Amino acid sequence: MVSGVKKLSRDWKYEAVSIGYPGPVLQGRPVAEPHNLGRGWVGFDFTAAFRRPVKVVNDAAMQALGSYRGGKMLFLGLGTGFGSAMIVNGIVEPMELGHLPYKKGTYEDYVGRRGLERDGKKKWRRHVADVVTRLIAALEPDDTVIGGGNARKLDGLPPGSRGGFRLWERPGPSTRMLSKRLT
Repeated sequence: MVSGVKKLSRDWKYEAVSIGYPGPVLQGRPVAEPHNLGRGWVGFDFTAAFRRPVKVVNDAAMQALGSYRGGKMLFLGLGTGFGSAMIVNGIVEPMELGHLPYKKGTYEDYVGRRGLERDGKKKWRRHVADVVTRLIAALEPDDTVIGGGNARKLDGLPPGSRGGFRLWERPGPSTRMLSKRLT
């Protein structure tokens, strides 16, 4: 990952690096190898590798910060896995809700990429709606944001949620649908 980033950014001038990590982070360092990426993250010296100051934060927390409007917000990321974070009055708390039990597995088994590939879009969308409804009922957020790379595969957002979107993408049908929820 580091060599790829350095190659892509070789012409850039930058002073620091921020990394969104798909797993638990404690004191700016990954504490467990990611479920959905290769090994070698725990204990790696990113500061030495980039020769710049580096901050590592949970990827769902990083995405949540970009959508936060105030109050108590739940962020749910639909991607390779199932990311989650809560922000309460400006304080970010990354969570690992994807690993909680659900049906015959975990939430991530049903609403992550594995569930999408196994069950197909129609059934996956039903699982997403069910999981989002359950988590909103349990956590009682003021605001719920759905993001992540697979959010574009939804044909509509679950009740009580709004979409996150990638600012660097040109608006297409899926980002228009999601960005309308932001206004």
